[in-house]
Amino acid sequence: VKKIQEGSLEAPIRHPIDWQGDDFDNPKLLFDELKRVFNICSGCRRCFSLCDAFPKLFDLVDETPTGDIHAVDEDKFWQVIDNCYLCDTCFKTKCPYVPPHEFNVDFPNLMLRAKALKFKKRGPTIRDRILSNPEKLGSIAGIPVVAEVVNATNNSKLGRLVVEKTLGVDRTAPRPIFHRRTIRKKLSNYSKNNDKVKQYSKNPGVVLFLTCYGNNNNPEIVEDTIACFEQSNVPIVFASTEKCCGMPKLELGDIKSVEAAKNINVPELHSWAVDGWQITSPIPSCVLMFRQELPSLFPEEQKVKAVAEAFVDPFEYLYQLNKEGNFNKNFKSSLGSVFYQVPCHLKVQSIGLKTRDILEMIPETKVTSIERCSGHDGTYGVKKEFRQSSVKIGKPVAQKLDQKNYDQFTSDCPMAGAQIESISTNAVNYAHPMTLLRRAYKI
Repeated sequence: VKKIQEGSLEAPIRHPIDWQGDDFDNPKLLFDELKRVFNICSGCRRCFSLCDAFPKLFDLVDETPTGDIHAVDEDKFWQVIDNCYLCDTCFKTKCPYVPPHEFNVDFPNLMLRAKALKFKKRGPTIRDRILSNPEKLGSIAGIPVVAEVVNATNNSKLGRLVVEKTLGVDRTAPRPIFHRRTIRKKLSNYSKNNDKVKQYSKNPGVVLFLTCYGNNNNPEIVEDTIACFEQSNVPIVFASTEKCCGMPKLELGDIKSVEAAKNINVPELHSWAVDGWQITSPIPSCVLMFRQELPSLFPEEQKVKAVAEAFVDPFEYLYQLNKEGNFNKNFKSSLGSVFYQVPCHLKVQSIGLKTRDILEMIPETKVTSIERCSGHDGTYGVKKEFRQSSVKIGKPVAQKLDQKNYDQFTSDCPMAGAQIESISTNAVNYAHPMTLLRRAYKI
């Protein structure tokens, strides 16, 4: 008789997502698998403190007379599925039953499968169409006059109330600022002469994937990244064309739209990757999308694989540069005490705390890091029905920030930073780590 192990001692592996297979959106097979995995999760409960999906699941089971997942109405499974925002933290850091364990549990990918079925059957709501297309939203909101109207609406109590009533975007959720001029237009010289830069650069440099957020809402993080990389004489360019990485669409289960974005981004980025250039982005979710999610969805595509291998976190790149003796550490100013929230989408890349390590190279700088979720989680934290759960998830981080008078507060994810800032009572304002690094250089 084969003995079943309590947990796996082997390194976790992840199977490709067969989203084009006949069984992927088969409702009966899906719900059979949901029951199997939910039954395992209910018996384990290690992930109770991660997101609200697991407490919802455990409550559903505990409320039945028998304490059995098979006694739960299948329609209630959506309470669990809708509260999963595909952060991958359970798979990467908690679950003892991930492959190669024979239980073969991949909770996030199973939730994606369920979301894909829901998207196929019901389609997106108007709110989901808007929130999952930050590129289009940014282009419309960035039109002169329109930008001012959108920002004014977001900054007024009445405007926020109207948006909550009409679209279901919670009035208390943080809002991005929209700019008239995108960073791609403002810094067009970084994409005009790409062929010459590639030809005449002594060594391969870095392609900076701007992201929708960096291009439309937080242009300073792009400018700060460029300034810091150029301090170490790293050639840096923008790709000639760029679409949204597709992460907001993935959250919805809209895999076809993810594929459409991939078909535009990957060929352009691949042309740099094959020439030895690395690719980076100031937003961890975008790095994760190219590094892990696209290879799982398109495992047979060699260009996707090559781009994934070329993609690095920006501080991971600087850390490697330092190991080679090429990182400029001529800092002019200390940062003092820094409170650093490690975003989930950075943590699951399994690269360690390279942001902390680089910032602590600055003299008289001490970084206190916390590896807990902010609760923002893509579009989850701005939706009215999830706002309360979102704040509950992020509150422990805000409470840690409030315990001391830190000089700086940072997170690699600007959305996480805005979320924690909105919950915290601490007077210190959020700044991206690249912004802090630039301050240390005094440039």
